[in-house]
Amino acid sequence: MELITEGATREKIVSSFYGQYEEDSRLERSIHGRLEYATTMNYIHRYADKNSRVLEIGAGTGRYSIALAKEGMDVTSVELVESNLGILRKNSEGMANIRSFQGDATSLEMLEDNSFDVTLVFGPLYHLYEKDEVNKAIDEAIRVTKPGGILLFAFISIYAIMYSNYFCGNWGLGQEENFTEDYGIRHFKEQLFTGYDIVEFEELFKAKDVSWITTTGVDGLIEPLEPRADFAVSEEDFKKLSDWYLHFSEKRELLGNTNHLLYICRKKDN
Repeated sequence: MELITEGATREKIVSSFYGQYEEDSRLERSIHGRLEYATTMNYIHRYADKNSRVLEIGAGTGRYSIALAKEGMDVTSVELVESNLGILRKNSEGMANIRSFQGDATSLEMLEDNSFDVTLVFGPLYHLYEKDEVNKAIDEAIRVTKPGGILLFAFISIYAIMYSNYFCGNWGLGQEENFTEDYGIRHFKEQLFTGYDIVEFEELFKAKDVSWITTTGVDGLIEPLEPRADFAVSEEDFKKLSDWYLHFSEKRELLGNTNHLLYICRKKDN
C-alpha cells in the first residue's frame, strides 16, 4: 500500500485517500468487488430482515446502507469522510428510513446504548492502528447494539495485502512496511490500510462482551488474479463462482489468502 506523509492525522490520511478514490462503484467494477458484495449481503441477510434496525459504521458512499433501506430496514449510517457522506446523502434522497451522520467509529456519542439489532463495521478497522482506538471502535459498536444483537466487523488479511500489492518487483518494500524484522505484524497510520493475521484479529474480541459466531472471507484470492490478461468470468460463471465461494468461505485454511473478511459475533444478553 502507498505510504502517506508521516505526521499527518489519521482523519486527514483517510479523507485524502477517499477524496481521490472512486469508492461508489468499487463493489461493481470488478469480479472481486462483486463477490465481496454478494457474499457480505448473504451474511447480512442471515441476521437482518425488513423489521431490523441496522447501523452501518464506516458506511462509505452507502452501498450497503441504501440497499438495506430499500428492503425496508430502518438504517442509520455513520461515515467519517465528508465526500463519501455527500454521495450517500445524495443517493438516499427521499428515503425516510435512512439517516446519516458524519462521525468517527471511536466516538459514537450521537447514538444511544442498546439501539440496533444488527451493527455493521465495514471500513473503520482498515484504518485504525493504535490499540486504544481499535478497542474504542469495537467497544462503541458493542455499546450501541442491543443485547442479543449481531455485529459484523470487516478486516483485511495481512497476507492478502502482500499477495495483492507486492509481486510487482516491490516485495522487499511491502515486507518492510508490513512486518518487523522478526516477522511481527506492523500497524501504523501511514500504511493507509492495515492488515491482520486472522488469529490476531479474533484475539481483539476475547475480553469483549460478545460471543463469536464465525469468521469468514468475502472475496477470496481473486484480486491478485484479476489483472491477468487471461482472467475471465462470464455472468453464468459468476453465479456459480458466488455459490461455490459461499460454500467454502469459512474454511480456516483459506482465510489468510482472502482480502476482505468478516468477524461475526453476538452481543451477550446479560
